[in-house]
Amino acid sequence: MSAGTIPSTCAWIETPLIYSSHISDRLGCSAYLKLENLQPSQSFKYRGISLRVQELKAQHGPALHVFIASGGNAGLAAAVATRALGVRCTVYLPVVVSKDTQDLLRKQGSSVVLVGQIHSDALKAMYQAVQEDPNGVVLSSYDDPVLWRGHSSMVKEMKSQLHHQPDAIFCSVGGGGLIGGILLGCQLVAWDNVPIIALETHGSNCFYHACSLNTEGFSSKNPSFPTNIPLDTPYTVRINEEHQVAVPYMHALTSRAASLGATSPAPGVVRMALNHAGGIKCVSIPDELAMFTARGFADEHKFLLELACSTAMSPAYRHELFWRILDPMSELSVEERQTKNVIFVVCGGVKVTFDELSEYAQILDQAAEIEREWKIVCNGTDIYVQK
Repeated sequence: MSAGTIPSTCAWIETPLIYSSHISDRLGCSAYLKLENLQPSQSFKYRGISLRVQELKAQHGPALHVFIASGGNAGLAAAVATRALGVRCTVYLPVVVSKDTQDLLRKQGSSVVLVGQIHSDALKAMYQAVQEDPNGVVLSSYDDPVLWRGHSSMVKEMKSQLHHQPDAIFCSVGGGGLIGGILLGCQLVAWDNVPIIALETHGSNCFYHACSLNTEGFSSKNPSFPTNIPLDTPYTVRINEEHQVAVPYMHALTSRAASLGATSPAPGVVRMALNHAGGIKCVSIPDELAMFTARGFADEHKFLLELACSTAMSPAYRHELFWRILDPMSELSVEERQTKNVIFVVCGGVKVTFDELSEYAQILDQAAEIEREWKIVCNGTDIYVQK
């Protein structure tokens, strides 16, 4: 294929599942990395979004105009897929999205519209605009069963690559697109009993709040609606009748992990999480720990991770945190821990630069002078880890 030639299809690729000796040696078990950062748009989002774009073109023909509201990575996945299929794409972004990300979208031939401070602002403007275009169709960035079906393909690949069931899968979670695909994939490959560890950052943890709400603060094994919501909570709550879940809507997002910046999770994914036999552990970490991890991963594995992706990797860089999550009662011996196999989903993303990694070093040094510990919350339990 000559330079600049557009491929005839926009299918995702099968990504490697690699054994990480760095992380395995640190944790004392076998750790594998699912490298979704190698997808054509550099994130897992390309799986489901490319599938959805193909379906939309089959339904609407070459005049299709895709509209999507995004923090950047979903928009880039849509831009790459629509370019491959020769249809129009307009991406609505919050104004805080970097110029580098905007330029990436424009290089793929997509139009870019900047609106508001958070994802919900861009989403509202997108829905108004699409009504004025007879060929316009909305593409969700995470709340769509077709996306989950596309994302689920990574679990099918994991099963064929690992050849045995892992003891846990670690992933980032924002609105729920990725974890929705993992949950669906676990159903499809009979990994229903595999625990899922869902990680977010403080200030962008709408999924954490959703799971807490529907299990009475993680204290009930049976999903239940909240009976008393304090007035000082950082969200409002609505009941989704279709999936019978309480859904939190965040008042504001304060994390720098912009790709986790959904103000509410997909109700269908919350329901899948509550029903998952293996259980979900929801972990919320500070931005600083994600920054620390991004620098460590770059040093060891020579990949740049944006904060949303390094969030999922953070337990790999703190032995005590990893085992507090996986073995909270310290019931396993060293020999038993050595038999464990875990998968970290390196979900990818383009919103990171060398300059940002340098900035993280300064932020970490300054923060260490103020506090000596990071506070992590796992299913309602506080965990303190030395910086």
